[in-house]
Amino acid sequence: MTTPYAQQVRERYLNHANPELAKPMENYMRNQFPFLGIKTPEREAILKEYLHEHGQPTSEQFDQVILDLWAMPEREFQNVAMSLLERYTKKAEADHIVLIEQLITTNSWWDTVDMLAGKLVGRLFHRFPELIPEYTERWMDSGNIWLIRSAILFQLGYKQKTDTQLLFDMIRRSNDSKEFFINKAIGWALRQYAKTDAQAVVEFVEATPLAPLSVREALKHIKR
Repeated sequence: MTTPYAQQVRERYLNHANPELAKPMENYMRNQFPFLGIKTPEREAILKEYLHEHGQPTSEQFDQVILDLWAMPEREFQNVAMSLLERYTKKAEADHIVLIEQLITTNSWWDTVDMLAGKLVGRLFHRFPELIPEYTERWMDSGNIWLIRSAILFQLGYKQKTDTQLLFDMIRRSNDSKEFFINKAIGWALRQYAKTDAQAVVEFVEATPLAPLSVREALKHIKR
């Protein structure tokens, strides 16, 4: 049974549905999910207004509200859930990773996974680095492309604090993949780290057999 909080959020958004916008949004996402047709600025404004009126979910109901929103068919509700999660990140405890892991593997596509991995997992692992060995190892061994992508991408915002040995190890363990979303993630992670240490990325790419897509993405902004 859906929590009253999540149901009220749903009703608020249903009142703003725009079928004319929904179809092109669905097409952009390759018809993986139905949409209400609410663009990001309006979606965030609706949530801000709702939070002003009702506040955030209590800590006791927070996880269930997130899961309820995540289970709703329209893609806007997964985005609303992530917005709530982002607001909660600073006070989240280490065991919050259990919820995020569940979300990564449910209703999965690049739009949610990249936000969950690149921002929420990254921030949580930064606060609780003791989680990194267990979860990255498990994700890399899972066979789940979205968990593997998350293990590769979680350091996107780390810059000088990037554990390059870990990043390069995650990539080496995935470099024979034929999966587009993994090869794209490899290139993206390397391209992002190249902003911090371009020479290290060039040397790694030259020494490592990578998919052409990964190489193109990794070296896209490096002048050679």
